[in-house]
Amino acid sequence: MVLATLLVSFLAFAGHASAVSWYFLRYYPATGQKFTSFSGEMTIPTLQKAGVYYLWPGLQPSDNSGVYQNVLDGRSGTWWIGSGWCCSNPNLPWGSGFNTYAGEKVTFNNKLEGSSWVSTLTRQSTGESVTNSFALGSKSFNQALFAIELYDVSWDFGALTFSNVVITSTGSSDSSWCDTTPENYNGATRFSISGLSASVSGNTVTCRIGSVTLQGPA
Repeated sequence: MVLATLLVSFLAFAGHASAVSWYFLRYYPATGQKFTSFSGEMTIPTLQKAGVYYLWPGLQPSDNSGVYQNVLDGRSGTWWIGSGWCCSNPNLPWGSGFNTYAGEKVTFNNKLEGSSWVSTLTRQSTGESVTNSFALGSKSFNQALFAIELYDVSWDFGALTFSNVVITSTGSSDSSWCDTTPENYNGATRFSISGLSASVSGNTVTCRIGSVTLQGPA
């Protein structure tokens, strides 16, 4: 499954086709830059029932060939979170993960290390942690997303909050992208952003966001 801009869905990885509702915010770096890390915390909302709920932060490359995600998956009736690349070019196995529950916080950390991107997920309540490496170093990631992807289910889980978010870009010292309101796809989402600041060291921009909350459908 693909979005109009070729945002590839996690559902395509699962090999299932259905009607989809998209809600997402998207940051782009300044011209000539690429993202080199994306980290933060996700507060786990209440899962009302088993269904195809995919909630995730992720990165998409400039060639729109796929999406690199930390996906909170509600299909089993219990939240499960894991990292991976969807869906081809290259074909990569999905990473490991763990169950998590309403009210918990899960830390996600995605970072370019040499020729690979490394993802670490940590369940703060227990310290459980998984780390996976993906051969995506050749990708130039120029889109950072906070996304909700729903198939034949409604947004019935309340707000989705990301906190202590840090996104870095390299390529120039232009930090203007951090101070710009992100794209709100189709104006579909009510959202709030707080605690925004940017710093620059050489050609690396570090954007810090205290919280990003996807509050509900617009």
